[in-house]
Amino acid sequence: MRVLGIETSCDDTSVGIVRYKSGRFAIESQVTASQVLIHRRYGGVVPEVAAREHALTILPTITAALARARRRWSAIDAIAVTAGPGLNTALLVGVETARTLGYLLKKPLVAVNHIEGHVVSSWASPAANAIHFPAVALIVSGGHTELIHITGFGRYRLIGRTLDDAVGEAFDKTAKILGLPYPGGPEIARRASRGNPQAFIFPRALMKAGSLDFSYSGLKTAVLYEAQKHHARSPRLVNDLCASFQQAALEPLIEKTRRAAVQKKARTIILGGGVAANANLRSGLEQMVAALPRVTYVQPALSLCMDNGVMIAMAGAIRAQRKDYTAWPRLQADPNWELVGQK
Repeated sequence: MRVLGIETSCDDTSVGIVRYKSGRFAIESQVTASQVLIHRRYGGVVPEVAAREHALTILPTITAALARARRRWSAIDAIAVTAGPGLNTALLVGVETARTLGYLLKKPLVAVNHIEGHVVSSWASPAANAIHFPAVALIVSGGHTELIHITGFGRYRLIGRTLDDAVGEAFDKTAKILGLPYPGGPEIARRASRGNPQAFIFPRALMKAGSLDFSYSGLKTAVLYEAQKHHARSPRLVNDLCASFQQAALEPLIEKTRRAAVQKKARTIILGGGVAANANLRSGLEQMVAALPRVTYVQPALSLCMDNGVMIAMAGAIRAQRKDYTAWPRLQADPNWELVGQK
């Protein structure tokens, strides 16, 4: 089965084509039209601007993905599209494009939850053969910080979430406080690699035993107050602030993933989302899992951490194999679509 996936939940227009056979994925193409330079002018994503750029780039991106895969539409068995969660105006561009193509080309459509896409983004890696259930997934992105208990594909239960800012938002807002460019995550990680993570003692919220929830508003505020004390901030000071912030942001993610894995007797820990590209988070989780008996760890390739069409095609392919289609008149965008409760 060959599936084309469309992703327009936020600020990147991305299309991927994957072939799914005997439980294995082969990525045939991935094309993304980034809007980073556009939104950098505003210091963050502007929904209306994102939607306009999606509308301008989606058809050229689809065409480029087909060309890169050397495929015609006749080779595509199904079209998968992110239906939610995300920015409503951005989602609508992808959904309406998929509806139109499905109708005109008579291709079955699969509505994919964006978070499920991140869950399966690591399943194309060589380590995917080691995935066993139950599993715990840590999904960390600009809008989501969640721990999900998984007993099988499509069987999810939310067991931990942020009570305020997502960790990706905290990275972006902290970068803005320090005068660093958008997006904040890569820039803070770069500066943190040169800094001292012990230079400032920032709070790690909700670390009491038993809690699997997260909170990042207090950490962001602590960085703001510390930054305000230093009107003339040297590069060394900014590096130390970034390193101390990053450590305080990542420690709860690693520790609470460990707690969740122990509590749920997980056999696999899965990482996904844009913040999954952070090298310190990846190495920290690897070290943590190494100390757990009979637990495997899978993480996405760096190219599949950010929002991308490949992960949507992958999740769509599994659902298409189960005939979990949505007729084009019923396909709708749902910006608040919760992953939990899916069948």
